[in-house]
Amino acid sequence: MPSIRVLFVILVVALAAPADAAERLVWFGTYSGGKTGSEGIYVSRFDDATGALSAPVLATAANSPSFLALHPALPVLYAVSEVADADGKPGGAVQAFTINAANGSLTAKNHQPAGGAGPCHVTVDAGGRVALAANYGGGSAICLGLEADGSLKPVVAGSPGGLLQHAYDRKPDEGFNPGRQEKPHGHSIDPTPDGRFAIVCDLGLDKVFVHSLDAGRAILAPHAAATTKAGAGPRHFALHPSGRFGYCVNELDLTVTAFAFDPQAGSLTEIQTLSTLPADVTDRKGFSTAEIAVHPTGTFLYASNRGHHSIAMYAIDPPSGKLSFLGAEPIRGKTPRAFAIDPKGRFLLAGGQESNTVTVFAIDPATGRLSFTGTSIEVPVPVCITFARQPLASSSSR
Repeated sequence: MPSIRVLFVILVVALAAPADAAERLVWFGTYSGGKTGSEGIYVSRFDDATGALSAPVLATAANSPSFLALHPALPVLYAVSEVADADGKPGGAVQAFTINAANGSLTAKNHQPAGGAGPCHVTVDAGGRVALAANYGGGSAICLGLEADGSLKPVVAGSPGGLLQHAYDRKPDEGFNPGRQEKPHGHSIDPTPDGRFAIVCDLGLDKVFVHSLDAGRAILAPHAAATTKAGAGPRHFALHPSGRFGYCVNELDLTVTAFAFDPQAGSLTEIQTLSTLPADVTDRKGFSTAEIAVHPTGTFLYASNRGHHSIAMYAIDPPSGKLSFLGAEPIRGKTPRAFAIDPKGRFLLAGGQESNTVTVFAIDPATGRLSFTGTSIEVPVPVCITFARQPLASSSSR
């Protein structure tokens, strides 16, 4: 029998653990092939209470599955294949996988052409009716209908249809970056909660589009657009939980732009633009931003700095949506292309693309500041981090 001392230690540990402590799966999208050492999508187990991560294992082999998204109700994960050619034809692909709920492994369901080269971002609407992807190389956005089992339908052809090509109408004297903005570059696409619109950042055009979305028919159509500063390079967008504000991280000039969003009119109005770096960082050669996310409480915002290897932290003023810069926390790795906040808002996981690491930070619930937990695992070329929405069934409350 266990000694009284052992039983006492077990009791203390049990009482000290949060009542809702549990494990959940977390997947990592990567760039595969060549010298990357990656074979596809990896999965790990994450402890909600401590922020601990298990060593990752290969969930499925895949061709550069750089960005991932989950179906809102079904055990299905979607990934873009960020390549120039798929199935022997020009353009990338969008893939659907069935999730093994016990261990997070993935089995291919089907895939569809992305309609353009280099698809780099994928999302699913709240109703689980469509998957949306942005094509960086193709400069377009695509909407694919979903079957009842989560499989991808072919794109709806025609105009308007499921593929929306962005037009390039810039003039040389507009002050943009000619090396990176020589054509449209769709970089992200996010459906609004009501499914009426899709917000698309186009890095090449310095525009944040609000496209009309008909999720029932899987159709996109032009609606409105907000223009950032020339050369800003809008990359990713995060809508505030209230639905009244949105935040765009600008890759090329290392800024975040706050917008007021009118969900009825489908319009964005700029509120302010702030740097993602401290003022004393004057040498920014080779730097760029990547990811952005609002804390589940809506009180904090985070954005990643590549080159500076840090996460920018902001406080959000709830009535106005305005931001206050809190500083930039080093990720203890290199090139944070991806980061993600766990569903309970306690931890932030930062992926080091060039250090092949994922590091874990605790989020102070009062200040929003990040503190390194000491946890770091090796993941080959992590460029997307996606948490399961629900804990594992085997790790129910303890």
